[in-house]
Amino acid sequence: MTPERSIREAFVEASSFLDSCGVQEPQRNAQLLLEYVLGLSGSSYYMALTEPFPAERRELWEEVVSRKGSGEPAQYIMGEQEFYGRAFQVTPAVLIPRPETELLVEAVLQHGASLAPRDGKRLLAADIGTGSGAIAVTLTLEAPEWQVLASDISPEALRVAARNAQQLNAAVEFRQGNLLEPFTGMTPDIVVSNPPYIPAEDIHGLQPEVRDFEPRTALDGGPDGLAPYRIMMAQLPLLAAPPRLIAFELGMGQAADVAKLLRRAGHWDEIVTVPDLAGIDRHVLGIAR
Repeated sequence: MTPERSIREAFVEASSFLDSCGVQEPQRNAQLLLEYVLGLSGSSYYMALTEPFPAERRELWEEVVSRKGSGEPAQYIMGEQEFYGRAFQVTPAVLIPRPETELLVEAVLQHGASLAPRDGKRLLAADIGTGSGAIAVTLTLEAPEWQVLASDISPEALRVAARNAQQLNAAVEFRQGNLLEPFTGMTPDIVVSNPPYIPAEDIHGLQPEVRDFEPRTALDGGPDGLAPYRIMMAQLPLLAAPPRLIAFELGMGQAADVAKLLRRAGHWDEIVTVPDLAGIDRHVLGIAR
């Protein structure tokens, strides 16, 4: 960074550099990183733009801009991502939570509210492949009357999820294992999952931020992207009873196939699709009335 620059000039310089590196949304990324380095946000950031860039922050600023220029996601550089209005820790061990997953949470909260507890007990919800714990923690905090459990095959991801639960004061029980296996013999009322759904051969075509930095185990859904859904349907007999509400996030163009898997299982009276913010069906729910 050129000496004696204002914060605004540092922003312009970084935006131009990131753009030359092929970074998508270079201005947005430059602002995110500036806010992170300077410890500013909202109106305080804009009010500071004309001030000189603090010399003691120069080294960190140059480091994070360089990392972003190499393609590293800003969320990993900053160590957090907002989800449902809360800050979640993220590391390269977990997928970065996306806004469309908030719609999955909203659908689960809406339809789960109509379920009566079995035998007067608390509703039991299981988040499969929890990653950062964003879904499980959010369900716990938004529906405190529920008992929420979460699983992941990755011990590193579970450590991140546990830190998020502790930081946000959410009482989630975490279990390690493959998909539904950690819940063998249990009777969850609700099963929710945002599993890997990218077809393996499509991963090389993803934007570099995703392809080169986010965990492949959280992306690779097998040859057609549907392997995790098929496995979970095959694992349903491990549960003492099928869930009364099952909710999946999925990739573009997969809604019809995943809905067919749910219908074929025969446990749910109604199959509902939920679109994302662009109007594309990205979530499928099975509901037992």
